[in-house]
Amino acid sequence: MIYKNLNYLVFIIYLISSSSSYSIERPDVKNLIIHNEKKKIEKVEFFNSKNKKVILNDYNSKIVIINFWATWCAPCKEEMPHLDKLKSKSKFKEIEIIPINIADEELTKSKEFFEELNIKNLEIFYGSSLELAKEFKLRGIPTTIIIDRKGYEFARIIGYIDFENKSFLEWLSKQL
Repeated sequence: MIYKNLNYLVFIIYLISSSSSYSIERPDVKNLIIHNEKKKIEKVEFFNSKNKKVILNDYNSKIVIINFWATWCAPCKEEMPHLDKLKSKSKFKEIEIIPINIADEELTKSKEFFEELNIKNLEIFYGSSLELAKEFKLRGIPTTIIIDRKGYEFARIIGYIDFENKSFLEWLSKQL
């Protein structure tokens, strides 16, 4: 009987310890996917607000957050101010945040969108919706891709996220 109770106790301790370590490693964000196997991102090109070609590999050595969005996307409209605040946090200055409008819209629509939402810290980027959707296997927007310093996608967020979520920010700070 004592051995049986001891086995139960050891099993309960195991469950508690493994679940608490899991919660520390993974933030409480239901639509965050952390990849077991990273995917190398290469030869991705898009444009900045000055119509200058940008090559994603130029950002190697930094963690990069790419957020795919469109002006007509309601969740994007809700999410963008949070992403703007993330960019302003000094703790995350080493992270490059690239919001890419993939709706094949005129640049003026993106500028109006940013003005309407009072976005001050982010630059506007845009690119071919077909090419970028194919390269990143996008299934909808908003979608956020997180790339490590060596150019590998290690996580993605499908759908809306509050970029001010405490659990997410703690997890992100551990990636620095």
